[in-house]
Amino acid sequence: MTYQQQYKKSINDPEGFWAEQAGRIQWFKVPDVTLSKDEHGVDRWFADGELNTAYLALDYHVLQGRGDQLALIYDSPVTNTKRSYTYKELTAAVARFAGVLKAQGIEKGDRVVIYMPMVPEAAIAMLACARLGAIHSVVFGGFAASELAMRIDDAAPKVLVSASCGIEVNKIIEYKPILDAAIDIAAHKPSRCIVLQRDLCRCELNDRYDLDWEIGMAAAEPADCTPVLATDPLYVLYTSGTTGKPKGVVRDNGGHAVAMKYSMDVVYDMQIGDVFWAASDVGWVVGHSYIVYAPLLAGCTTVFYEGKPVRTPDAGAFWRVCEEYGVKGLFAAPTAFRAVRKEDPDCLLAQQYDLSKLKTIFMAGERLDPPTYDWVLEHIQRPIVDHWWQTETGWAIAGNHIGLEPAKVKAGSVTRPSPGYNVQILDSHGKAVAANEQGSIAIKLPLPPGCLPTIWGNHDRFVAGYLRTFDGYYITGDGGYLDDDNYLFVLGRTDDIINVAGHRLSTGEMEEVVAGHSAVAECAVIGQASDLKGEEPLGLILLKDGIDIDEEELQRELVKRVRDQIGAVASFKHAVVVQRLPKTRSGKILRKILRNIANNEEYIAPSTIDDPACLAEIETTLKEKGVRK
Repeated sequence: MTYQQQYKKSINDPEGFWAEQAGRIQWFKVPDVTLSKDEHGVDRWFADGELNTAYLALDYHVLQGRGDQLALIYDSPVTNTKRSYTYKELTAAVARFAGVLKAQGIEKGDRVVIYMPMVPEAAIAMLACARLGAIHSVVFGGFAASELAMRIDDAAPKVLVSASCGIEVNKIIEYKPILDAAIDIAAHKPSRCIVLQRDLCRCELNDRYDLDWEIGMAAAEPADCTPVLATDPLYVLYTSGTTGKPKGVVRDNGGHAVAMKYSMDVVYDMQIGDVFWAASDVGWVVGHSYIVYAPLLAGCTTVFYEGKPVRTPDAGAFWRVCEEYGVKGLFAAPTAFRAVRKEDPDCLLAQQYDLSKLKTIFMAGERLDPPTYDWVLEHIQRPIVDHWWQTETGWAIAGNHIGLEPAKVKAGSVTRPSPGYNVQILDSHGKAVAANEQGSIAIKLPLPPGCLPTIWGNHDRFVAGYLRTFDGYYITGDGGYLDDDNYLFVLGRTDDIINVAGHRLSTGEMEEVVAGHSAVAECAVIGQASDLKGEEPLGLILLKDGIDIDEEELQRELVKRVRDQIGAVASFKHAVVVQRLPKTRSGKILRKILRNIANNEEYIAPSTIDDPACLAEIETTLKEKGVRK
């Protein structure tokens, strides 16, 4: 079927379409009901079906005779360690660690919080939970104790799984003190903490509630797979916020398995035996979907990378991994490629590696600006797929579906909605707008399989945050438009739309223009309060390495670019060069914090920030330049 045929069927006959996709996975009990409503009136997929996600990801492939195929490759430039697991070896390790958890009383429906670095044991722990029907909640390794404590209180886990330390480039982060502090702060007390000792920095264990990973594994008996309902939760993943109680996105087993299998075929064109590398972290949704679950469900080999795109050891790190393991599909955030471009502007390091097996580069997680797209395309000469999704959806809302038929690329567009996603652009009254008209991006219900059905322990928050704004729609929180060809253009979060003298303008569009300047490595455009015009844009600029340019001249050139390409109505007048931009550990620029700083407003540095020291630097720079309110 072509894209158009699949998309049309998925919208006109969602039950028939997804029943077909469900037939591509191995159920313990094949569902009789494809789509139904739960007790809250929320759409649920395959409610009476029974399966086990770990079985589908591991045991199934062994039984199909693929036990000797590589399942997981671990590459850690920060520790000079490389390791690999076949499907047979990974299945055995997961079954044994499931036995460790079972010995600690973990049963179907129990929660396990996993607080680990990018080591294979993190994936083993996740899959072991799935094997038992337990619900895992992975918290990004290195999160502050207070943030971890909030998640412990919300998920109420019986067991914590952690490691003695994590590594950020060349800095060791001791996890045990954070872990102990979090348990001390939390009202809920887990009964056991299982700790993986890393030779780089071993920790002292507490005999009362700590268990050494290796000792537990040596004593454990392998555990069998536990059948679960399709609607039983697989995991809870907390979305990061600057304040307030974290929001636990729930992912179920059945819809998730069907969506992951489908997306690996249709979105990524990955087949059994292909090597797929999502250069992310298990603490984020990309790590859940496309490092651990989807590649294994599809019978691929997944790369587990403990390193950075630069400085581990250089800006050729991505290309080295692609050559060494024969990566077919590389998935990373645009910020990763901007970091490479900043340190290796002419991409000379890529020329040292054989990239013949690399077929496609996928980008998501933030807006892909045309300059970054053009740079990667020019130097790597591979198709680049910009696709858009959210923690809440778990897989791509829109993209260029190369497993069906690659579509013509349009700069700035994430291409077309994925089959199953009935994407609509709504005005402030919830009415659909015409093509090329901006509005709120919404998805007409039902959401396809794999999307969240609720927020952990707080269904009212799910309804209020996503369903109540417009009846019959899931609201994404992003603004954009669909053009005449049904191509989707995502312009950023709705709060990234600024009002300049009554004109609603996208800061994302301005960022594209500013980033197109030859001296600019990366930028953020934010709205700053103006007595005259309500808001005016302010550009924060990160220069490419080795660039020497007069800042006043650069500002004049950037102001002219924005005026020429967007118009004088944008009122873009200020561009300030900064040394660093504040980002989350997943690479997203913290624009809300930048707005707070520029407007001299109070803010709380979120626990997700990669480098808190840069906030003070930016405050000082804006004061010195006389542009801070």
